[in-house]
Amino acid sequence: MAYEHSDRRRQPAPTWSSRERSSATKIVVSGGFGAGKTTFVGAVSEIMPLRTEALVTNASAGVDGLETTPDKRTTTVAMDFGRITLADDLVLYLFGTPGQRRFWFMWDDLVRGAIGAIVLVDVRRLQDSFAAIDFFEARRLPFLVAVNEFDGAPVYPAQSVRKALALADHVPLISVDARNRQSARAALITITEYSLNRLSALPG
Repeated sequence: MAYEHSDRRRQPAPTWSSRERSSATKIVVSGGFGAGKTTFVGAVSEIMPLRTEALVTNASAGVDGLETTPDKRTTTVAMDFGRITLADDLVLYLFGTPGQRRFWFMWDDLVRGAIGAIVLVDVRRLQDSFAAIDFFEARRLPFLVAVNEFDGAPVYPAQSVRKALALADHVPLISVDARNRQSARAALITITEYSLNRLSALPG
């Protein structure tokens, strides 16, 4: 029986080989309760996003500020997960953090190995973003703040938002429509470039 090893060696490399050689990078998508994290990951992911959602229950009453999001019926209880290929040699893995305070204990595990983070902000509830900003500042993880353009939300000058959030001048502040793939993709490109520049500037 004749073997065909030589023919196999002449075949093109498997299509996944380029993916194996690509650089895999982790980005965290964070923010307050109802800021649009799940929507953002779902809009931009090239795979079916993994979601760990549960119905909002009375356990959140008096804890998570449900009065500002009366139409919200579900909440992330572990994480959102997605993936997007930005270039032939760059794949981003997206991890969305849970927004409710009672699940914040998971954040440390979710950010491990990440090069940067996006903090989604609803200008109608800026105070809900303080915890996420403090979290990434304390861990010295590069992050940017993305003002999510909710329908009907007021529009404020960037400098006013920066001042209200007490953001350092070097932290990028952008606007994003978490429902729009191109808008979300642009935000990911911005945080990736910013994070890599910050990390490359570190000693060693």
